[in-house]
Amino acid sequence: MKTIILLLTAYLLGSIASGVWIGQFFFKNDIRQFGSGNTGTTNTFRVLGTKAGVIVLLMDILKGTLATLLPTIFHLENVNPLWFGCMAILGHTFPIFLRFKGGKAVATSAGMVLAYNPVFFFYSAVFFLIMLYLTSMVSLSSMLTAIFFTLSTIVLPYVAPAILPEHNWLLTAIALAVTIFIFYRHKDNIKRIKDGTENTVPFGLNHKKK
Repeated sequence: MKTIILLLTAYLLGSIASGVWIGQFFFKNDIRQFGSGNTGTTNTFRVLGTKAGVIVLLMDILKGTLATLLPTIFHLENVNPLWFGCMAILGHTFPIFLRFKGGKAVATSAGMVLAYNPVFFFYSAVFFLIMLYLTSMVSLSSMLTAIFFTLSTIVLPYVAPAILPEHNWLLTAIALAVTIFIFYRHKDNIKRIKDGTENTVPFGLNHKKK
């Protein structure tokens, strides 16, 4: 019973609609009506600005972290904490508070990794930042990082155990599922990338000056 309650708690944590709620309470705007219409961090930056974007980014990361730490906080043994992170990801993508229409779960997935293995989190974050500088596109950087992350869960335990000491098939399975989902949710972005019309951040090698 305790496990079920904590899994539901993890889902509810993931369902916290950070971008939508901050937009509605502090800016009197629903970010779903502007920009890409997405509820996540990138659209928050685009619609509400840098300060709100940073806050939403941290909230989305931390809800994944907190959910993954629930078994540790409540002394639940013999349960893989990644299941709880997975429930937070599920909550973010299909939030009960937004009629099950949520975001792409990139930041929440990162939060799960932060709780599971902080070194692996920073390793992946560095790769994302490098890709962001090279491409100037959050969408493309997210997709490339998802692929890199999934492959790393398999390779690193053998070539760099200091970063990821052992192979966890559940982590690989979650990474693969999230990667597929990220590509699916970025299908419009992929089309814009091919057309050369994708939004870029105001820095990096591929930044388009207006």
